[in-house]
Amino acid sequence: MSDNSMQSNSVQSYEHLAPSRAVKIRQRFVPFVVMAVVLLLIPFFDPSRTMYSLTAAMGINIVFALSYNMLLGRGGLLSFGHAVYFGLGGYAALHAMNAIDAGNSAFWSNYPVFMLPVVGFAVGALAGAVIGWPSCKRSGVPFAMISLGVAELVAAAGYMFGSIFGGEMGVTGDRMVGPQAFGLSMGPVEDVYWFIAFWTFVGTLGIYAFTRTPLGKMSEATRDNPERVQFVGYDPNRVRYLVFIFAGAFAGLAGGMSAVNYEIFTPESLSLVPSGLVLLMAYIGGIRYFTGPIMGAILLTYMQSMLSDYSEAWLLYLGLLFIAIVMYAPGGVAGMVFGLLEIFRHGGARETLIRRVQQAVGVALAFTGLVILIEVAVRWSNGYGEVFEPFGLHLGIDTPLSWILILGFFGAGFVTLRLARNNEEGHA
Repeated sequence: MSDNSMQSNSVQSYEHLAPSRAVKIRQRFVPFVVMAVVLLLIPFFDPSRTMYSLTAAMGINIVFALSYNMLLGRGGLLSFGHAVYFGLGGYAALHAMNAIDAGNSAFWSNYPVFMLPVVGFAVGALAGAVIGWPSCKRSGVPFAMISLGVAELVAAAGYMFGSIFGGEMGVTGDRMVGPQAFGLSMGPVEDVYWFIAFWTFVGTLGIYAFTRTPLGKMSEATRDNPERVQFVGYDPNRVRYLVFIFAGAFAGLAGGMSAVNYEIFTPESLSLVPSGLVLLMAYIGGIRYFTGPIMGAILLTYMQSMLSDYSEAWLLYLGLLFIAIVMYAPGGVAGMVFGLLEIFRHGGARETLIRRVQQAVGVALAFTGLVILIEVAVRWSNGYGEVFEPFGLHLGIDTPLSWILILGFFGAGFVTLRLARNNEEGHA
């Protein structure tokens, strides 16, 4: 074969690969372009202070949930103490904020508050390096139990060492100190929004970039088959340890964002409550998908901030949602969304859409009956004589209409789900 022929074949082969590479580039970078555009456009809709506060909380939780998923979804490490690195990063950022305010050194006097998440990132990485050294020598249940013990120890230390953690009152600061960055005084909520938006994008992009590195790929291999990883010459414990450090670093970054946003940190931020909440965010969103924790963080932050204003039982609904995801949709919200898109892409969209609509209607009907039952029961158990009154209806525990609606919605939901199941079995 001549050189010209070989060169022609080589060019043809590259031309065949070019579209695939272009598609991969679009799949990787277009979502980040969309994310950047959305973050830039939100202020132009003139949101209220409540919406600014809500979007700030969502941004912090997005980075926090993504950092947790580096352990659970990518590394297969179930941690009950991830809030430790979030809290330590936040405390470090607040102490740095106070150092900026004091102006006792030239370094801190010239350090902008806008860059405090970098301090949280560094302290989170340091904490991950120290705590992860003994923790990552084990995996599975032992690792989970060690993380639980570490969370309890650090949370207890938060109340014992008042000079560092401020005791029950915590540590406070003033974000309107030091030099300004990008002309932001960090006082108005609009300035804080741009701060949160910037670091949310940087944190999300950084975590995604980590998943594309050899270490990120090796962490997935360690999750799936640690014996084979060891067989090809890598130490699974060292891989877990390095991933643990980076996960702690990005959790500390989220803690630094929270410190600037709220200007206070208390030992409660180190406890099991935020650790459990971030686990729910990641799992409900979908730990097998990069966008899963983002969806979970947005959903749970909205429930925590808005649903709590309408119902005392919002935590009960959150628990029911988690149980339903574990039992019936282990792929999480992202798994349901991408699974439906995949079905549409390969045909059969009409039949699938009909079945999914039937299932959604059945679930909505049954859930409506459950909501009525819970809300009636909660108001009755309070003993204050309150009555559930949706849309002007008077639904008490002793009102026949309450039980008619409860049983009616439950029955209609069950029948609808049964019909959807029969249709699905008929098309199988």
